[in-house]
Amino acid sequence: MRQHDVLRPSAMRPASLKKQTSAGGVIFRKNQSGIQIVLISVKDGQAWCLPKGIVDDGETREEAALREVREETGLTGRIIDALGDINYWYFIKEENIKFRKTVYFYLMEFVSGDTADHDGEVDEAGWFSLEAAVKKASYKGDRSMLEKAIGKLRALYPDL
Repeated sequence: MRQHDVLRPSAMRPASLKKQTSAGGVIFRKNQSGIQIVLISVKDGQAWCLPKGIVDDGETREEAALREVREETGLTGRIIDALGDINYWYFIKEENIKFRKTVYFYLMEFVSGDTADHDGEVDEAGWFSLEAAVKKASYKGDRSMLEKAIGKLRALYPDL
């Protein structure tokens, strides 16, 4: 084997494994046309998803979910119920870190605010019908949480 064919030990270093906890919400409002849910657009408009973000030190998952929804959608909500969690892995190549992320979601009733007031991390925030939100969501985990939310909303509002 030639010298340049040998892998450097640093190139073979296994990735560090870390856990990350996030929280987010499915925020809804009921009006004359039915129930609507907010999705956010990220990645230069290429992905539509639910608002979520990292739980800060000293913060509960519920507090983080309310904060993230407020920051990313411009809306204030009130938690109605827990929806469950999703888990996935992602890798940051530059830092050689593999993360196992758990995101806890909550069903939230809209209280106040305007989607135009979302933060700079988000390209757009918008209201969608239940069916349109499920179709628009880019990620399987988000679609799963939307389906759970719809089930809970149908139990709360049997006239849907």
